[in-house]
Parts: sequence; structure tokens; C-alpha cells
Amino acid sequence: MDANARAGGARRHQCSGEYMTPYKAPLRDMRFQMNEVFDYPAHYARLPNGADATPDIVDAILEGVAELSEDVLAPLNLSGDREGCHFMDGAVATPAGFKEAYAQFVAGGWQGLSFPAEYGGQGLPASVSVFKAEMMGTANWSFSMYPGLSVGCTNTLLQYGTDAQKAQYLPSLVSGEWAGTMCLTEAHCGTDLGQIRTRAEPQPDGSYRVTGTKVFISSGEHDLAENIIHIVLARLPGAPAGTRGISLFVVPKLIVNADGSLGERNAVACGSLEHKMGIRGSATAVLNFEGATAAMIGEPNRGLEAMFTFMNTARIGTAIQGIAHAEASFQCALPYALERRSMRALSGKKEPEHVADALIWHPDVRRMLLTQRAIAEGGRAMIYSAAQLADQVFGAATRGESARHAALEDTLGFYTPILKGFLTEMGLEAANLGMQVFGGHGYIPENGMEQIARDARIATLYEGTTGVQALDLLGRKVLLATKGRCVRDFTATMWRFARQHLFAAGSVGKMARALARRAIEWNVLTTRIMLRASKDRELVGSASFDYLMYSGYVMMAYFWALQAAKAAELSANGRGKESADFYRAKVQTAVFYFERILPRADGHRVGALAPASSVMQLDKDHFAFK
Repeated sequence: MDANARAGGARRHQCSGEYMTPYKAPLRDMRFQMNEVFDYPAHYARLPNGADATPDIVDAILEGVAELSEDVLAPLNLSGDREGCHFMDGAVATPAGFKEAYAQFVAGGWQGLSFPAEYGGQGLPASVSVFKAEMMGTANWSFSMYPGLSVGCTNTLLQYGTDAQKAQYLPSLVSGEWAGTMCLTEAHCGTDLGQIRTRAEPQPDGSYRVTGTKVFISSGEHDLAENIIHIVLARLPGAPAGTRGISLFVVPKLIVNADGSLGERNAVACGSLEHKMGIRGSATAVLNFEGATAAMIGEPNRGLEAMFTFMNTARIGTAIQGIAHAEASFQCALPYALERRSMRALSGKKEPEHVADALIWHPDVRRMLLTQRAIAEGGRAMIYSAAQLADQVFGAATRGESARHAALEDTLGFYTPILKGFLTEMGLEAANLGMQVFGGHGYIPENGMEQIARDARIATLYEGTTGVQALDLLGRKVLLATKGRCVRDFTATMWRFARQHLFAAGSVGKMARALARRAIEWNVLTTRIMLRASKDRELVGSASFDYLMYSGYVMMAYFWALQAAKAAELSANGRGKESADFYRAKVQTAVFYFERILPRADGHRVGALAPASSVMQLDKDHFAFK
């Protein structure tokens, strides 16, 4: 079904109430970024697994996922939130309609898009699944978490599993008939995984018995798939303390027999479901492992290294949540601002035939809408650039290009905490702005806006809080691992772009000159922190959040300038696939970002350079006097 047919058809709504709008996959912007900004067709042509990712195939996938997201998943978003998941006697029932929607998802072969053909997948580049994840997540984030967790599980087994484990688990995971989880967190420890107590006892037959309790396990128990494959961190007897003594295990919910059939229930049980602020259609479970049969993945005491494959997959997926909620909130807020009437515009009546002018005529409402749009489309560009890097990492590994593989992984590692930390913070801001556009109507559930804000809130917390991402960026990636090289490399990319447009007239030239200044400033900031940190151990911790946010604002500025330059070029030469109005709006939104949002970076730069004493000098007993 083509886009026009889909747009004209009857559709249920993601935002429900007096003011409601259908979710519409932003295919025009997605295609602009994919094909015109990042030239994905040429990118795929260079990949060892990109031959089948032809423009017509990719376009058909976009249309198919858009239809699934708009017509199947979005209508379940509000109802799934209201109903939530049901827990009884260890079993979990997902909200009404989820099972049928998941069956359609499996029947369409969507889970296997980017997994190897030898296990039943389509073997397409990983970035194709990023486009899928964005649309599904924007339509219904709670639903998308079920297949989303399976992706990390599958990737971990692909990279670290034995041939026997791959044959046993991957075909059904790739098809979507089975689901997967990641089981890290325990009640007494979250980010500090060195404290985990779950233990794994070796058995005479080479298997293990896993015992312990894991909490906050997304998709830990549900009725969508016939089996759930848990990836579990646990300790062997006599293992070293801390993170050096953690191993990784695969624990199926149902035992898989030698012939591939499903056997008896394993000794893993759902003890309860968390009652959550948001993403209520997603089952977040407490799982009790009571001597569950397990097999080790990878080497003893090196489980955390293997688990990072899963965690990095999840962190990029969570970054998508940032732009998904920005897009969803914008799509609901814009029609409201166009239709709702309140007061007259400051410059005079705009719609004299009505009792008042629409909200869209008020500058502050436009500020909020443009901020939402800038976050969604700027963040999309950041994600799509990272997705190309992920494709290239796979390509280098496939070709045995070890040096290139390591360099690309370092670059992607630099992106990851910025994407996860910055974009989720910005997505939450965009969700809150959508509520603000609605005013009091945004605070009640019927219009769907408060759900988006509640769903967005978790994104800054799970897979490592913003503070954890900030420490990872500044402490590990910038200072320890690369001594600032990762920043120098990225700002060199910024400078190469800026140099091409420094003397251009108009908005693009102005952006290029601003980027050139920021490239220098980012390096100076990094160097100053590096020098101060050698004398003050607390400085990295006190500076890290501001440094992350500064980095995010500057990185997004680069990607907005990239879009603006391409839009201006295509508009000038008439070779673009979009209308002149589309390209003009791109440039104007970029101008808004540079003039209204990028200046926030200055405050974060000042904050990052403030002495740690302003954070650390207050005695812990003096935070409150009773």
C-alpha cells in the first residue's frame, strides 16, 4: 500500500480525545536524511551485506513497517497504557491486542531483517532495523520493547555463543517465535554490577544451575512468544570479587530438547511485575532463578565483556526512544496548535473570521513546536549517522580489517553515550513541551500527551542513567581511552564541513562559521578539563553532565548544518526529490536550532569548568537541617 493510500484510509488514533491525530510515519524526512543527506544507497553498495539493500527493497521495507506501525501498533498505544499487563500465578498477560499485533509482526518477518540468512534472517545491514525500530517505537514504545530486547539477546549469541548454542536458539529468536531478555540488575545493585550475587553452580554434564533474583527485567515474562531466552549475569564458585568475576549464561524459560522441541518449564519464575510510571504495556518483571538449567556463553569470568554487546545494542535502542517521543509529541501537539484558538496574535488578528487566533500564531507556542521538531529531526540525523558506523563496523569485521574495525568501534563508542544520554534528555524535554502546548488538556490522559511524557521519563534512567553516560563519555572515552583524540577526530569532521561553507552567503555560511568556532571551543574545553582533572579527582564527576550536554548540543548542531546545507543545495539546483517548501523549512528549522537552542551549550561549558568544590564542599550532614 502506498503512502497516499495509507494517509487517506480510516485509522485509529495514537492521541485520543477531543484533539486527536493519527501517528504518521515521517517517511519524507526519513528518506531525505537516508537518501540525500547520508546517501544510504551508496553506503549499502560498499557493504559486504548490502547487495540486497537496494533502494526499492529499502523503500518497500519502510512502507511495510510504516503500515504496521500506523495501523496496528499505534491504535494499541493508549489502550495498552490504560490496561497494562496482568500478573497472576506467575503468568503475565499483555494488554488486549498485543498478541495479535505480535503475530502480525512475526508473520511479516520483521524480526529477522538484519540477522544472517543461515538462521532464517534476511541478512540486511543493521541500519535497516534502526529505521524499523524508530517507526515501531514512535507508534507504541511499550510494544516495541518486546522484540527490541530480543535483538540484543540474539546479537550476544551471534558474537559469543558456541555453534551448538547458535543452532539451538538463533533460528527461533530470528523468526520472533521466541523472545529474549537481558538479566543484569539485582535489588541491591543497579549500575554497579560488581555487586551481583546470583550464582552459577557447575554440573557434571557441563551445564550450570543458576540461582538468584533479578529485578527490572523488561519483557521478563509475557504471553507473546512460546519461549523466552534469558541472558543472565552470575558468579561461578570461587570467582574473583567485583566485575572480574562475572560470567554470562543463557537460561531458557522452557528447556529446549536435543531435537529442538520444547520440554519442561525451567526453574525460573516471575515473582511479580513492577507498577510503573510509564511504558505500562511493557512487562517489567522480577525473575527468580531457582537452580535453573543454564549454559555458559563465552569464557568464565568474562561475562561483562560479552554483555556489553547487549548493553550497547540497548543503549542505541534507548537513544531512538528519545527521538521517538519527540516525534510522537510533536505530531500530537502540532494539530492542536493549528486548531485550538486562544487570544489574538500580538501583531494583530490573523484569523478575523474566528473568535480568536489559533495557538500557532503565538511565538512561544512556535518556540515549543520548533524545539520538538529540531530535537526529532536533529536526533534522527545523529542516529542515522551512528547506524552507518555500526554497518561499517560489521563490514570491517567481515573483511578482516582489524585496524579499521577497531577505529570504527572507537568512533561508535564515542557516539553511544552522547546519543543515549543527550537524546533521551532532549526527548523528555520535547514530551514535556507537547504537554505544555496543550495546556491543561495536556495534563489529563484522554489526549495522550501525559502518557508520552511518562513513557519518555524512563529513557534517561535505564541502560545507564544520564550521569552514568556522562562519566562514560568524559571519564572513559575522552580522558582515559583516547586522551581527547575522539573529540579531535569528530571536530575535524566538523571543521572539514565548515571549511567548505565558511564564505557562503546566507544561513548556511553563518552556521558553518559557528561550527568552526565550536570545533575549536570543544577541544579547548576538553583540554582544560584534562589538565584540571590531573589535580582534582572529583572534577570529572562534577563536570561530566555538563560536558555530555555540551557535546550533545554541538554534535546536533553539526548534523543540523549538514541537513541545511544539503537542503539549500538541492533547492538551488532543483535536483531534490522534495518540494521547495520542504527544503526551505529544513533550513529555517536549522536556523532556529542555531539561534535558539545551540546557545544552551555556553551555559554547560561554563558549568563543566566550574570547580568541583562547589559540588563537593557541602558537608553530607548539612544538606538538610532538622
